[in-house]
Amino acid sequence: MSTALLTDQYELTMLDAAIGSGRHERQCVFEVFARRLPDSRRYGVVAGTGRLLELIEQFRFGDDELGFLSRNAIVSPTTIDWLANYRFTGDISGYREGDAYFPGSPVLTVEGSFAEAVLLETLALSVLNYDSAVASAAARMVSAADGRPIAEMGSRRTGERSAVASARAAYIAGFSATSNLEAGRSWGVPTMGTAAHSFTLLHDSEEEAFQAQVDALGPSTTLLVDTYDVETAVELAVKVAGTGLGAVRIDSGDLAVQVAAVRAQLDALGATKTRITVTNDLDEHAIAALRAAPVDSFGVGTSVVTGSGFPAAGMVYKLVAHHNDAGEWVSVAKKSTAKATIGGHKAAVRALDNGVASMELIYQESEGRPDVEGRDLNVPLMTAGIADHQWVGDGGTLAARDHCETAMSELPQTAFRLSRGEPVLPTVYR
Repeated sequence: MSTALLTDQYELTMLDAAIGSGRHERQCVFEVFARRLPDSRRYGVVAGTGRLLELIEQFRFGDDELGFLSRNAIVSPTTIDWLANYRFTGDISGYREGDAYFPGSPVLTVEGSFAEAVLLETLALSVLNYDSAVASAAARMVSAADGRPIAEMGSRRTGERSAVASARAAYIAGFSATSNLEAGRSWGVPTMGTAAHSFTLLHDSEEEAFQAQVDALGPSTTLLVDTYDVETAVELAVKVAGTGLGAVRIDSGDLAVQVAAVRAQLDALGATKTRITVTNDLDEHAIAALRAAPVDSFGVGTSVVTGSGFPAAGMVYKLVAHHNDAGEWVSVAKKSTAKATIGGHKAAVRALDNGVASMELIYQESEGRPDVEGRDLNVPLMTAGIADHQWVGDGGTLAARDHCETAMSELPQTAFRLSRGEPVLPTVYR
């Protein structure tokens, strides 16, 4: 399926005018970066890159797309003819998916003709802004959980396609599973799920509902115990499944008090290995507040798929360099108040001091890499319009998850404070 119309009209009208002026074939460099982090957070997490590369390969104008543009007179017939043969043939580099980013980090660099590259702006930003917002929030939740698993279960709180993207992004950031089956099929994210309150309400008694679930899924299942009275439900759950019951889930109430009471009750009943999972509109702050409680795992919905209050990462897509008529590179930048940019084709190094990150060092690629100990952050992602296979599909998703764990381990411990603060690493231009 073509992704060519997943864009804003002005991308096409700019192309139309550039073809008219004869500048559309100028070689250009566009850069994706964020001017700031949302809500004074201390770091962000790059996500969506693998999805984006696949979507760019599908960015073609077929008869249906061209017919729509022609019927609505969005661009000239000359541009329609040009679009009929469109395929992105440029190069894309950027931060590895799962890496941390900071204000000014050149997260993605797109090189190609103006005509080819300008059309990708909306698609790149819609993917990277949403997925990175989810991954950034999810990473904060993972650190707050302090090693306990978290499942993503927010499909019903976002759009149907966003639900798949958010499950993938949360998994990259360290969530253990998702309730969304399409994310499992498309990206290899582990899936989980048992029953909701409606299943209990369907049956004539809570015991009957528990028995039906255990019969179907075995005693290692997770039984939802707060449809009616929690204490009664826990007793019934152990009666039906035995002391080998896998887990109970609590979805309401004062969780810290409730969890302590349920743990004591399970232990008294001999179900000492039965786990307790909690849900109920959790975010990173609620998870952190339960750090001392005997919670074994968490399920998070609304907060993670909405970026914990910031559903877009604030990234922008800006032209930073282009060829002049002599074929020489010219650095270009905006000077707008509060929206100024820094021109030039840039790359970045994360300076490391004994394995701990100390600085985000950004430099002009034409001037060469500074002599500093650290990790080069920009890697080739797409060459001549072909995505590097290691970044896409199930394998790319898993690689991003592994890399996120590595990137988080490099950050200073102050990065994981949940209070508002400055970015944990300074961004230095050289």
